[in-house]
Amino acid sequence: MKKNLTINEAIEISKNLRKQKKIIIVTGGCFDIIHIGHISLLTEAKKKGDILFVLLENDTNTTINKGLGRPINNQKQRSIVLEALETVDYVINLPNLISDNEYDNLITALRPAIIATTKGDSFRKHKERQALIIGAIVVDVIKPIPNTSTSKMADVIQKKFMI
Repeated sequence: MKKNLTINEAIEISKNLRKQKKIIIVTGGCFDIIHIGHISLLTEAKKKGDILFVLLENDTNTTINKGLGRPINNQKQRSIVLEALETVDYVINLPNLISDNEYDNLITALRPAIIATTKGDSFRKHKERQALIIGAIVVDVIKPIPNTSTSKMADVIQKKFMI
């Protein structure tokens, strides 16, 4: 089964899944260096329904959100890692410079029943607004796990190997 989808393929598949009365869950992020927080998010999100779509941020947005030197792994590499995970049904590689309106249109077209987040997600209000538009719910599936962010891991690695 092909797991890596274009936006148009994902929209078509979600239409078919909804006809089958499948519960679609969407989550998203950069997923730069996969760690226990990512695995917990994906595992708990998947438990909320039948099919988990992961919206994978592009390299440009990852740099904007995480800072210079990021991502460590490019979008294609990050996608391959996500596709290898059993809990992930589909990965949608988001294009460069996707706007808020484009995110809204994508969520509206996918029409998930659940938008899964980590408690304290900085984009929660945006996700709640999207959920309201389509009649979905936003669910905090995990709390942040201390000292597990990719940014923190990258800092530790850089310090360890500095001469």
